[in-house]
Amino acid sequence: MNQEQMKSRTKEFAKQVINLCRQLPDTREGRLIGNQLFRAGTSVSANYRAVCRARSKADFIAKLGIVLEEADESLYWLEILDEMEIVKTNLLKLLTDESNELVAIFVTSINTAKKNVRFQM
Repeated sequence: MNQEQMKSRTKEFAKQVINLCRQLPDTREGRLIGNQLFRAGTSVSANYRAVCRARSKADFIAKLGIVLEEADESLYWLEILDEMEIVKTNLLKLLTDESNELVAIFVTSINTAKKNVRFQM
């Protein structure tokens, strides 16, 4: 998957997170978890754009690490919503699957980038 496709995929993830946050209950936990999920989920896409502008391999790896952290945090909040039964599982399934896939992609990308840096030394 090239950078433009990943930009599009992460932006779509952000939009799906926003749509889910709109559906959260207007309760204290709904608002608090919604705020956290909203920030993390939209940050994946925003920070991935910064990855695309990295100035060096080290900068690329560092910025991609931030993207990974945000994707993993998004997954955490989705799990909390599910486990606490704040939202029906069927509403979370596609978003949780996508979050898991994004985490796996970013872990693999970071590992590949680190390996490539070592081979260049």
